[in-house]
Amino acid sequence: MRDDKGIFYRIDWVLVGLYLALVFIGWLNIYASVYNETHNHILDLSQKYGKQLIFIIAALFLALGILIIDPKFFSQFAWFIYGFFLFLLVLVIFSGREISGSRGWFAIGGFGIQPAEFAKMATVLALAKYLSALDVSIARFRSLVIASAIILIPAVIVLLQHDTGSAIVFLTLVIVLYRAGLTGFIPLAFILFPILGVLALVLPKLMMAGVLLVAAGIFYLFSNKRFHSVVLISLVFLGSVGFVFSVDYSVNHILQPHQRNRIHVLLGQDIDLKGAGYNVNQSLIAIGSGRFFGKGFLQGTQTKYNFVPEQSTDFIFCTIGEEWGFVGSALLLLLYLGLFTRIILRAERQRSRFSRFYGYGLASILFFHFAINTGMTLGLVPVIGIPLPFISYGGSSLWAFTILFFIFIRQDSYRYDLV
Repeated sequence: MRDDKGIFYRIDWVLVGLYLALVFIGWLNIYASVYNETHNHILDLSQKYGKQLIFIIAALFLALGILIIDPKFFSQFAWFIYGFFLFLLVLVIFSGREISGSRGWFAIGGFGIQPAEFAKMATVLALAKYLSALDVSIARFRSLVIASAIILIPAVIVLLQHDTGSAIVFLTLVIVLYRAGLTGFIPLAFILFPILGVLALVLPKLMMAGVLLVAAGIFYLFSNKRFHSVVLISLVFLGSVGFVFSVDYSVNHILQPHQRNRIHVLLGQDIDLKGAGYNVNQSLIAIGSGRFFGKGFLQGTQTKYNFVPEQSTDFIFCTIGEEWGFVGSALLLLLYLGLFTRIILRAERQRSRFSRFYGYGLASILFFHFAINTGMTLGLVPVIGIPLPFISYGGSSLWAFTILFFIFIRQDSYRYDLV
């Protein structure tokens, strides 16, 4: 059924409203997180909240620009966009600026642009393009290898920039492969292997190998005993044992020292409230001190006296927890829940396979950022430094999330015309 109404009648205003609400909440809490009585004007462009206002205005123009572009543009130029941002990811390693141990920023005047944030959008486009054109099962070896390479190539390049957090984000796109028809085992492996990695850090390796051997034996007893089943069980067992014994090397030789220390603190192997565990400990104090209704806007003492580092970026949720309490935090979580749910529902109703897979990629990226960022502030996951979507301070992240988000809104607005 074709709808001849204009674009502004066809877009999902509920999604747009959720986006605007989150951006506004983010701006208010950036103001609160860096509030200083000597610079108390909310439009002060010399402060982070003033700069964020500029970023927000620019983001709205980006959104408007995306809404007037032909929706077929994103599918037709997906590979070009992907290749362009891969080039930027490589270029920034050699000519970029190092910030917080990561060489992943281009310096433009007084601002920095992080290509890795935009590369997530480009990867979602390329993956959706490939999967939508696939006329065979994604479970076939060649198809799975190509789809995995689309995800892993930018992830590896970002890892070379020493930005582990952003690199991990790309892996969440396995959810899109699952929606494309991948069997349940592979997505399950993405869940089980991190658990296996954590256990390998806290339990003896030989004990872990013994448990895996017993598990392999149980799978064999319930298998059909055919040759390919035995080979598969054996390969999974050997791969799992190899993974267990490689975890120590990976943690001690691949991760940065501060990342390694954070993992040890999270697992209770180190207690360092003045070093690696300082941020999380202060975060928990800030959130806990907010209690049920919070201390009130601009009344957060942990916030006002800068006890929590990076409070306008990675730990922005602390400000919300302290000043708005459990009620404010719960309302924010409900906004995100509404956002994720509506994206998935909209993705499922797309006639275009490209739009459907893109919607799942959008939901995957946003949900992972949300889950890890809030998990960091609550001490549930290691601190890996990724922003809270639409809330955290920063032009690169806000612009990249805005582009990623409004491409889907544009695709959804012409769902009856796109096939």
